[in-house]
Amino acid sequence: MTALDIVRIPVLSDNYVWLVHESDSGATMVVDPAVADPVLAAAAERGWTITDIWNTHWHPDHTGGNAAIKEAAKAWGGCTITGPAAEYERIPTLDVRVKGGDQVRLGSHIAEVWDVPAHTAGHIAYHFAADRAIFVGDTMFAMGCGRLFEGTAEQMFDNMQRLGMLDDATRVYCAHEYTLSNARFAVTVDPGNDALAARLAAVEAARGAGEATVPTSIGEERATNPFLRATSAAELGRIRALKDAA
Repeated sequence: MTALDIVRIPVLSDNYVWLVHESDSGATMVVDPAVADPVLAAAAERGWTITDIWNTHWHPDHTGGNAAIKEAAKAWGGCTITGPAAEYERIPTLDVRVKGGDQVRLGSHIAEVWDVPAHTAGHIAYHFAADRAIFVGDTMFAMGCGRLFEGTAEQMFDNMQRLGMLDDATRVYCAHEYTLSNARFAVTVDPGNDALAARLAAVEAARGAGEATVPTSIGEERATNPFLRATSAAELGRIRALKDAA
């Protein structure tokens, strides 16, 4: 089984769309297309045709490109849009509804669907265990987590605990470039963490050079993410409230 080709596409002010290609089958999937044109251009540049869109949640900056990509895909046989069953009424372009425990496939690569509610009530993630990769939408960020718009600190704590059980080498593909602000906040709540201080310096240098800082890894997050390192839902909730007010 060949490795997945995963391409980061920066769009809007700080979103990342992920373009994922499986070379054996020629299948190409888009995770959370905020807009269509840059995604279609990136695929065309590589000679790939988009066969699938996978959404993690209903927010427009994750689904806004669905309809236009689906329309463009008619030229090469169409694409299938998969997303959270619990949010299908808010994603009108959805073709396939999935929930935690379901499996989705890109060529010969299989991803398990995780239920990760909190940022939105029906938020899901896609875990490619054999590829050591997980697409988390707005659940986890580098040194951060999503705002609790439709869920609770208890739910997000459970999400962080589950993510923290993955192998250190697992790559975490999140949907925003929030790393610098997250790092600057994280050092205020975990000031004695030398790994975090070093990571802040590295991120400041990277962003200063215009470089992206994601994907991240579970190992990096275990060492530096205050939300993953929280020992209780109450602690996570306290830190999230501080971040919201920062």
